[in-house]
Amino acid sequence: MFDEDRYLALSGIQHFSFCRRQWALIHIERVWAENLLTVQGSLMHDRAHDEGIRERRGSMISVRGLNVHSRRLGIWGKCDVVEFHLDPEGHPLAGEDGLWRTVPIEYKRGSAKLVDADRLQLCAQAMCLEEMFAEDIKVGYLFYGQTRSRERVDMTDGLRTEVEGLLSEMQGLYDKRYVPRVKPFAACRSCSLCKLCLPKTSGMQVGSYIEKSLEGSL
Repeated sequence: MFDEDRYLALSGIQHFSFCRRQWALIHIERVWAENLLTVQGSLMHDRAHDEGIRERRGSMISVRGLNVHSRRLGIWGKCDVVEFHLDPEGHPLAGEDGLWRTVPIEYKRGSAKLVDADRLQLCAQAMCLEEMFAEDIKVGYLFYGQTRSRERVDMTDGLRTEVEGLLSEMQGLYDKRYVPRVKPFAACRSCSLCKLCLPKTSGMQVGSYIEKSLEGSL
């Protein structure tokens, strides 16, 4: 069990799976930069996180921007959308009659990917919800803005094991405040941090690099 002051951001799992250095720059060095892709993604998440919206359609309740956490995993964050479906094998829901089954929905701006980064983030959300509602969540969905379609994600043992392994590695790097060295690959070109994450910085912390750049000593 983790104390709250050691919780990591749940969204970091997607960053970490994509690029460990990107995750460290954002979550350890606190470096951030916008590009068109990140702005589009932020706008989509702002709409999804409108916490004033709670919809009920027949036997389904939809909640946006739900805060979630897990003491066992040591993470916290928000779910874009969580659907609660009436189900005789579900769990009680405060203020509602009957039993309910939980289904997390994560919004992404692009289209479905071969790599599991998005699926791992969704699985981590499901694992938080399981701990909070004392239930087993078998499925969630990724909604992609480019294709306007949902991808079903089964919460397999393989995904769960990978989430736990990534979080263990993240905690280790965070405790050491260690930023991995540069390992360039094709996707670097679309990363908003590309201009800050340069090979010449690999031997120093990015914060130090920025300070030296401003001083004109690089």
